[in-house]
Amino acid sequence: MQRYLITGASRGIGRAIALKLAAPDRKLFLVGRDQEALVEVFTEVEAAGATPEILVCDLTSPQALEDMVSTLGDEPLDLLVNNAGTATVKPYDDVTLEEWQDALALNVTAPFLLTQKLAPRMPAGASIVNILSVAAKTGFPGWSSYCACKFALEGFSQSIRAELRDKGVRVINVYPAATATDIWDEIDGDWPRDKMMAPEETAEAVAYALSRPASVLVEDITVGGLGGNL
Repeated sequence: MQRYLITGASRGIGRAIALKLAAPDRKLFLVGRDQEALVEVFTEVEAAGATPEILVCDLTSPQALEDMVSTLGDEPLDLLVNNAGTATVKPYDDVTLEEWQDALALNVTAPFLLTQKLAPRMPAGASIVNILSVAAKTGFPGWSSYCACKFALEGFSQSIRAELRDKGVRVINVYPAATATDIWDEIDGDWPRDKMMAPEETAEAVAYALSRPASVLVEDITVGGLGGNL
């Protein structure tokens, strides 16, 4: 049975990826902070034939992350999806140090720690999928901390890709444009969600990249919508 770990699996893109990848021969570790929401995803994943397991974890806490990883045991992991993220949207001079550090902790440090701890137990043919953003390639006004995080994750992803290639572990980066998820509930402003992509579009891209033969590299996928990037 293949073993997949998906962060931020309780809603949005993470939930869509979990449902897309759910299959009878797969065990899905669903990581998030909202247990109630994770239970709902658990039910849907189980109905699709997969074997789900909920891992409630605050990924901004290195100790909590390490404790969570220890529960996985020593069995190989076939897929790590670094999807969990947060966004602070305001002029750069209004961003507090706490907000800056919180964004880095979840968007950059958590993927780093998870990769560092889990990649060594990933066999040839396994994959790491990093959900980045078009904000990893373009700076947007008011999005300084978010863009900084995604640019940082982009650099990290490219480096580990080079380091893991000889081991046969693929590193796949996905760059969605604005996606209609709950994250916008926490962001001030009038955002046209009706013009944004659905989370399922990114999940389809992830599934496509993973479906390629191990000898085929689909390393970067940009997923956009007719409504533009933001």
